[in-house]
Amino acid sequence: MPFKCVQVYMLMVKWSDLSEKLIYRTYPEIHTFHKSLKDMFPIESGQIEKRDRIIPSLPAPRWLWESEKSRETTKSTLAEYCQKVISLPPHISRCKHLSSFFKVRPEDENPPAPNTLKRAETFLVSRDQARDVASEISAPIILDTYRVIADFEKSTKYEITLHTGDLVEIVEKNENGWWFCQYESKRGWIPASYLEPLDGPDEAEDVEPNYEGDEHITIQAYKAEQDDEISLEVGETVEVIHKLLDGWWVVRKGDETGYFPSLFLSKAGKRERLNPGGQKPPPRRSTIRNAKSIHNKSRQRLSQETYRRNSRRYFQQKGSRLSEPQRNSKNAAKSPLKERKNQDNIPEMSGTSSESELKKEAPVIPPRPSPELILERCTDNTCKKVSIHKSPSSSSS
Repeated sequence: MPFKCVQVYMLMVKWSDLSEKLIYRTYPEIHTFHKSLKDMFPIESGQIEKRDRIIPSLPAPRWLWESEKSRETTKSTLAEYCQKVISLPPHISRCKHLSSFFKVRPEDENPPAPNTLKRAETFLVSRDQARDVASEISAPIILDTYRVIADFEKSTKYEITLHTGDLVEIVEKNENGWWFCQYESKRGWIPASYLEPLDGPDEAEDVEPNYEGDEHITIQAYKAEQDDEISLEVGETVEVIHKLLDGWWVVRKGDETGYFPSLFLSKAGKRERLNPGGQKPPPRRSTIRNAKSIHNKSRQRLSQETYRRNSRRYFQQKGSRLSEPQRNSKNAAKSPLKERKNQDNIPEMSGTSSESELKKEAPVIPPRPSPELILERCTDNTCKKVSIHKSPSSSSS
């Protein structure tokens, strides 16, 4: 999606069969993997006794803002983290959680393209230490800064607690409405609805509605809690007509429209998307209490009646465009009376001026002349050739 901001690590993984696979992982994915690994092995992560910790600490992504010299140090630290993880005792290094993280995914076959519209993408390459080749990194990027509009208390280890007025940097804008941000030394997920841009209430990256619709399938049921939402069961096919940054998309089911959590949608014909941290749908802006914005005007949103009206208008215009070629086509079906009337190529008269103009533009085909008339009007050479062709046929008969 055009509004998805992602910084990607490019990792070269060497397996026991000596095969090498290139995979792509975002920092939030690595962060989520690290948190889950610590929960799976509380002793080895030092949660019970700190002296027993053998799982390495996840380095902070200081390469996002620090100088070229300090970023060189951070590069080796990130590479060392991966090496230390796979060098842990077998009950950790060969566990399913670790193997699945480094395993090639379908999306690794089509790596993300650099976003040239707004910000440069950063790629970090970690190769096998036996090669003794240092990791490479691109130029630094500039992260978007957002302001927190209300206190947010984390409910899972993957989230981050923030307070009104905090300024955070966004590492990843996930389309499900959960954004991965960093505040000072803390990092984690926060609902996009708790954040606002500094330069205005409206998101510049919000796309325009697409009334043709993008077909999706519901992967989880949801019961509407507000009037402008829509209730859907698992396995229903809907059309997404407006994808919004807060993760609540406008979907159309027949003549009905409403907000629906994108977290519960999967594009038709594709596998279900990953849910980082097993998140719930983010809260909507209208449900946040004590929200304090620095902007005088509120965020501009279309009503569901507007979505429905524009949908009807779109289909009416589409239907009229499809029917025009049929009205103007010569091969359109005609009644026997009209067919009989047009046997002599007599143009039909229409009651409206526009239709009569169309009829005038169409040329009238003259009747085919008889063979005698053709011979009278053709040249002498043609007449001789015709007589020559006729004479052998008459003699043979």
